[in-house]
Amino acid sequence: MEQTLDPYQMLDSLAWQIELGADEAILDAPVNRYEAEEKVAAAAPAAQPGKADTPVAPVAVASEIDPVVEARLAAGEADSLAALAVAMQAFEHCDLRMGARNFVFADGNPEARVMIVGEAPGRDEDREGKPFVGRAGQLLDRMFDAIGLGRAHPDTENALYITNILPWRPPQNRDPRPEEMAMMLPFVKRHIELAAPELVVLMGNIACQGLLGRRGITRLRGNWQEVMGRPAMPMFHPAFLLRNPAAKREAWADLLDIQARLEG
Repeated sequence: MEQTLDPYQMLDSLAWQIELGADEAILDAPVNRYEAEEKVAAAAPAAQPGKADTPVAPVAVASEIDPVVEARLAAGEADSLAALAVAMQAFEHCDLRMGARNFVFADGNPEARVMIVGEAPGRDEDREGKPFVGRAGQLLDRMFDAIGLGRAHPDTENALYITNILPWRPPQNRDPRPEEMAMMLPFVKRHIELAAPELVVLMGNIACQGLLGRRGITRLRGNWQEVMGRPAMPMFHPAFLLRNPAAKREAWADLLDIQARLEG
């Protein structure tokens, strides 16, 4: 008896194949390309002797779409965070959207003084549709709770607002590719403009590469930068801290620096 899959099971199956490395859809049976060419040649009408060939009008070739330009236009038209989320979901040029389970926009209070920009959703974030909800997210919550900040805090003075460079999970949690980051960066910058935080926290190398144009979080962390006219603090990503607990000392120093900046 043939088993019928529901849409969620089909999506899970597709995501599983993508994680295994499948990058192209194929037919159930192979296609004989030579036989197809022979059929096309046989179906072509023979030229009639004595008649001049009719000139064929040139076919206009459509200009190639630049995803970055399209993203800038779509992001610029968004006049609210809700409109920005809709524009991002409607953006069709990032192929990551086809393999992701959920669109991950943001979490926390959009009126918070502090906005955290991470890298990209992982497996847990893809399942729940929220950023930083896995082990790294739990550590992030404990880190900022230590200085009195939290995404669920009812007071905007002590709230957090969290987003990522990419809203869709890359296959196998790989690093975002430069072209993926470039086409989504206009949305991230517009996100910061609309949320208008007092300061931005850049979590990890990918966030620094996207918004500062530089990598090397070991050198960048602890040194205030500027993003969209706002002070920005690069920090070790919580996932890095889980693998390197000794680096928590530097992360604690960065948190105290953020706390002092907010109080000052």
